[in-house]
Amino acid sequence: MTNSNIAVGEILEVLSATKTAVRATYGQNDNVTYIVSIVNSGTTPVTGLTLTDNLGAYPFGTGELVPLTYVAGTINYYVNGTLQTTPTVTAGPPMTVTGINVPAGGNATIIYEASVNQNAPLAVESEITNTATITGGGITPIRVTETIGAASAPNLNITKSVSPVPVTENGTLTYTFVIQNFGNAAANAATGAVITDTFDPVLSNLTVTFNGTAWTDPTEYTYDETTGVFATAAGGITVPAATYTQDPVSGAWVANPGVSTLVVTGTI
Repeated sequence: MTNSNIAVGEILEVLSATKTAVRATYGQNDNVTYIVSIVNSGTTPVTGLTLTDNLGAYPFGTGELVPLTYVAGTINYYVNGTLQTTPTVTAGPPMTVTGINVPAGGNATIIYEASVNQNAPLAVESEITNTATITGGGITPIRVTETIGAASAPNLNITKSVSPVPVTENGTLTYTFVIQNFGNAAANAATGAVITDTFDPVLSNLTVTFNGTAWTDPTEYTYDETTGVFATAAGGITVPAATYTQDPVSGAWVANPGVSTLVVTGTI
């Protein structure tokens, strides 16, 4: 009988990585900045790495949707804090960055931006979780993830129209302000939204309604008949939150804005 020795060893991974979003929340059409840091605790450089980011892909039907789009030209690549030549980037999805090297006992940092596109959910408590995978260089693939949440806030847009056009001297003129809220939170008294305008020509004998309810001066608004300056009281403008629907075919999210209407009528 021949005895043999069994050698037991342990392979230690020398690379570690983290991924961080500069902001924890996102909104419609925002850009999100990501930082991926790779640390080499070993005594040998690791070269030829590839970073692959799935840009937040999530299942939809029989396929998947991607809620983020790489912003071209935003990549920055640092080794031990020193900016390097821009690596090769493929926008994807998935986005890939090739030619990453990490010196022995050193680190590499990759910084880039991604824009929030029409596939990103926007309702309260929605999230985008994206995964970056580091491969190549003979290493076991490293996966790091980061989750950001939809910002909870109103997002107001206003349009103004006037009628009739033209108006006769000493006639009545009506300004209609339509306020739309594309955000996932209502604009309320705490929001402090204010509408100001300078009417030209100056109006007199003003009547004001908000969502069909009569307003009075100076409780809900103020008006100077000398200068034509009009302003609503802070917080008086309230607008419901938007609702969101997802197209069953394309998967794109569509905001259905909450709407309020301010009507100001006066004599010129």
